[in-house]
Amino acid sequence: MITLRRSEERGHANHGWLDSYHTFSFAGYFDPNHMGFRSLRVINEDRVAPGEGFGTHPHRDMEIISYVLSGSLAHKDSMGNGSAMKQGDVQRMSAGTGVTHSEFNGSKTDPVHFLQIWIMPEESGTKPGYEQKYFDDAEKRGKLRLVASRNGEDGSVKIQQDAKLFATLLEAGETVRYALDPARHAWIQVIRGEITLGETVLRAGDGAAMSEENEVVIAGRDKAEVLLFDLA
Repeated sequence: MITLRRSEERGHANHGWLDSYHTFSFAGYFDPNHMGFRSLRVINEDRVAPGEGFGTHPHRDMEIISYVLSGSLAHKDSMGNGSAMKQGDVQRMSAGTGVTHSEFNGSKTDPVHFLQIWIMPEESGTKPGYEQKYFDDAEKRGKLRLVASRNGEDGSVKIQQDAKLFATLLEAGETVRYALDPARHAWIQVIRGEITLGETVLRAGDGAAMSEENEVVIAGRDKAEVLLFDLA
């Protein structure tokens, strides 16, 4: 069973300095029919103006993944971490018992475009943690590259949930296949370009939930970047 979530159906907030699209309910956008999918709670597509950003604010009991598409994102947190993320970087912050952080556009001239992803952890009240890794395009081109997993498999960042996150870059005519346990679930998020998921065309910003399926088949229709979540 495949359930589509079209780009134009997402929540949208434009604050001038921040242009954000919400796949699931978030902040001032509330839709009881779209509160998340399995342990996946948030997929926000954010564009932040030069020199602007999110001031210091708290989180707890959430696995927060930042996936940078273009530009530079500066991160600081109460654990003492500080970094400048660029395209290809994947950052994981486990909020656990509580953490504060800030995220700002590291450039005074160019916008930053990134995805903020929240996954609910298996346990609450754990020790906060942080990890960041770079995955170059060659690792994702024409194949599914694991970038986050519970055990940190294959050099991925480690999350505290029975979930896997893959990224792929596809050219027109390229296909990737993923064997999905029918007892598990998948979410596909198109970041850029256009794909077919089985017989269905998905475009940038579109998402799709999959349940009771045994294979995910993603084919590029033009240059595309796609995330695939394997969820319990």
